[in-house]
Amino acid sequence: MRLFIALEFEKDIINTLTGLQEELKDCGVRGRFTPQENLHMTLAFIGEYRNPEEILDIMHHVAFEPFVLKLDGLQHFRDMFFARITDNPALTAYVKRLRRNLAEWGIPYDRKKFSPHITLMRKVSFPKGVDGVPIIVPQKEISVERISLFRSERGKHGMIYTELGTVE
Repeated sequence: MRLFIALEFEKDIINTLTGLQEELKDCGVRGRFTPQENLHMTLAFIGEYRNPEEILDIMHHVAFEPFVLKLDGLQHFRDMFFARITDNPALTAYVKRLRRNLAEWGIPYDRKKFSPHITLMRKVSFPKGVDGVPIIVPQKEISVERISLFRSERGKHGMIYTELGTVE
């Protein structure tokens, strides 16, 4: 099964993110928008792995303290548009500990450099040019009180993410 560890957001943050998606649509930006129920921040993408309980055990061994994140604008990169997150030492330290533990336990994961973001859309095109997207992102705070393990499956209408467990 395809697995990843991520932050899930409260309803008010989801509403803010979907509001940003609506503003992108209003600016004429086209692409594949991330469905509301799939908005998250990936901390470690594991991919195909048969034993989610082993990963949950590792997650429970990694020290976690709640922290607060802040939205920090929008960014276009390759074929994606995403919401940036202000640098946060607590998040960075947690991700380092998490990934180090995954490696020590021999769990394969995508070792790309962690860059905190929330993907709002993929396969982006800008009929009016990228400068035609004058969106101001609200300075919202995001309380992070838990980390979740998800299974990702391809459904009839796109990806379906199912939470398998959390660490609070």
